[in-house]
Amino acid sequence: MRILSMTATFGKLEHSTLALHPGLNVISAPNEWGKSTWCAFLCAMLYGLDTRAKSTKSALADKERYRPWSGAPMAGEIRFEWNGRDITVQRSTHGRIPLGVFRAFETQSGLEVPELTAENCGETLLGVEQSVFRRTCFIRFSDLPVTQDEALRRRLNTLVTTGDESGEADRLGDALRDLKNHCRYNRTGLLPQAEAKKEALEERLRERNALEQEEKALRLRLGEAAAWQQSLQNHIGALQFSEAQADAAKVAQAQEAYTEAAKHVEALERRCAALPTRETVEEKVRLLRQLCQKNSALHIEEELLPAPPEPPETAPPFSGMDPEEASAMAEADSRRCHDLKPTAYLAAVIPGAAAAVLGILLLVLRQPTAGMLLLAAAAAGFLFGFAARRRQETLRRELLKKYRGAPPEQWQSRAEAYRAGLLSYREKMAVYRASRRELDSRIASLRNERESLCGSQEPEEALACWQQAAILWDGYYNARRDVQKAENHLVSLKDMARHAQMPTQPDTLAYSREETVRLLSEAEQEQQRLRTRLGQYQGRMEALGEKSALVSALDNANTRIRRLKAYEEALCLALATLSDASAELHRRFSPRITQRTQALMSAMTQGRYRRITLGEDLSLHAEAEKEDVLRDSLWRSDGTVDQLYLSLRLASAEALAPAAPLILDDALVRFDDSRLHAAMEILKETARSRQVILFTCQSREGETK
Repeated sequence: MRILSMTATFGKLEHSTLALHPGLNVISAPNEWGKSTWCAFLCAMLYGLDTRAKSTKSALADKERYRPWSGAPMAGEIRFEWNGRDITVQRSTHGRIPLGVFRAFETQSGLEVPELTAENCGETLLGVEQSVFRRTCFIRFSDLPVTQDEALRRRLNTLVTTGDESGEADRLGDALRDLKNHCRYNRTGLLPQAEAKKEALEERLRERNALEQEEKALRLRLGEAAAWQQSLQNHIGALQFSEAQADAAKVAQAQEAYTEAAKHVEALERRCAALPTRETVEEKVRLLRQLCQKNSALHIEEELLPAPPEPPETAPPFSGMDPEEASAMAEADSRRCHDLKPTAYLAAVIPGAAAAVLGILLLVLRQPTAGMLLLAAAAAGFLFGFAARRRQETLRRELLKKYRGAPPEQWQSRAEAYRAGLLSYREKMAVYRASRRELDSRIASLRNERESLCGSQEPEEALACWQQAAILWDGYYNARRDVQKAENHLVSLKDMARHAQMPTQPDTLAYSREETVRLLSEAEQEQQRLRTRLGQYQGRMEALGEKSALVSALDNANTRIRRLKAYEEALCLALATLSDASAELHRRFSPRITQRTQALMSAMTQGRYRRITLGEDLSLHAEAEKEDVLRDSLWRSDGTVDQLYLSLRLASAEALAPAAPLILDDALVRFDDSRLHAAMEILKETARSRQVILFTCQSREGETK
């Protein structure tokens, strides 16, 4: 058989295809690429998927481990050459059984291949059972060591036995074991079934007795729940009657309120009939309010109007003078005062003094006439100077008195200050008079408006009268709205009013309506649960059967168990006798397999291991060069153990399944470079006669290909 291609929806593989060729196929891919998944897929396609396997805490069953990640149904196909025919095998999922649908057909023509079925496909194509294939041609790193298996033992025994080629002993042993298994095998044998049936009958009896007790208790609880529900329903009726009475009282109260409101509207309507229209009243109130606001505003403005400006204080000598006259007088007085200098006095005294000195000199020179004349002139000059000086002092004192002692240099500034103050006073006075005239005009206008609106009444009094009329109109319209609301409220209450009859039984409960509804709902749910459980118990008791029938069936089961145990003891004795007879045959396959295993191990290790023995449990003992004893594989390194068991698997595959492809999954990861090269040479040699598929996470195998 040679595999051409595989297409899988299996685990992480989603419509993935792997094409293969004859001879050695080395597929290098990283971890989590799907190498182990492809190996598991190939085994599942050939031998099917064990749907009875259950997951444990340490391992997942294949049906769960390889469930497609995408959620699609598990499916796949393998195309291969077999006996010169190009054949395709397909398995798909139908319902809840993964890979439960099988089909085998010729690829080109599509004709069915009847000799291949879902049960015999792998054994027919490869010539060995699934357990033998897994222990010889299906080599994974995780399970390189070869363990015992009945099918493998039978294959090896048939291979090397010459005295019993017919296999009668094996068939007899198989028949005895089948009978023993039929009698006791896990849970499917007759004895486990009988014991299980006995246990089931005992359990059914215990369960039926317990159900009878539960049924009685449930019926009692159901009666109590029904009585409680009836009390709650009576309380609900009492609450409804009380609510109906409250609704009737509300309707009566609303009717009374509506009647009072209607009477109030009629009274207001009669009072408003003698009044002007509402629009006239509202307009009058608006105008009077504006008038009062204007009046208040004018009073406020009049109170806030500043007092007339005070005239400026008039400093002498400017009283009653115009600003220009005051400025001119101050300027003239300042010049006059400035002109009163001592130069005039000196002009008279100095020549007089000179004339006196010259007269005295002439008298000394004995010119008395001229001297006396000069002295007389000097005296006249002195008199004139003193008189001028006296007039200046008098005039100066008069000017200073006029300006109240102020120095002459301040007279002009005082005149300017008088002028500025007088001009400012006149401007302020003009502004005050204009404001007063404008306010007086508005007051007069407002007085005319008040007379037209109020007549002889004050605006506030007239406004109060008209506001009273407006209040009446507003009250009338508000009362009409209240009547309409009262009528609507009355109609709504009548529509919403509940009606209920007085309960026939006394009400002793004090729950609110909400609590009662909740308790009633809980009571109904409790009764429903009790009825459901009661129905379940009754149905279960009916399913369990009558008690007398169960007791009779239990007696029959005990009798059958006693007979089957005696039959089992006889089968065990026969199997022990046959086992002793075939013990020698179990040892005959060892030399032939051991010889080939030893040759392969020697080639892988460059002749280091030349002696190997194989135990009945397929355990290996090896002797290396320069060693004197055979040592168990436990004494060897991990890589050497892998090489020992790879050699054993290759030897077993050559002997038991020469036509089957050889599948290796990371089987060489712990080989060093030299032994890896030797192992690859062996695989190349093997690939000349059979297809070899090597999955690896390393690149070394591809480099030595």
